[in-house]
Amino acid sequence: MLRLYTTPGCHLCEHAEAILDAEAIPFTPVDIAEDPELIERYGVRIPVVADDAGNELGWPFDATALRRFHG
Repeated sequence: MLRLYTTPGCHLCEHAEAILDAEAIPFTPVDIAEDPELIERYGVRIPVVADDAGNELGWPFDATALRRFHG
């Protein structure tokens, strides 16, 4: 399952979540605000989608890029 690194109030993250939902791609949101290490790693990069193999797709992305990454 994909992870979406996000944080509350991030309008780009909301847009990324909408793309994931529209493509019916299951994901788990991960709030970076809960972990200082994640804040350091993703603080200026969110939203970022990651898979279990450690591959990441950073913003900006669209549905086509997301399907290519997930598929």
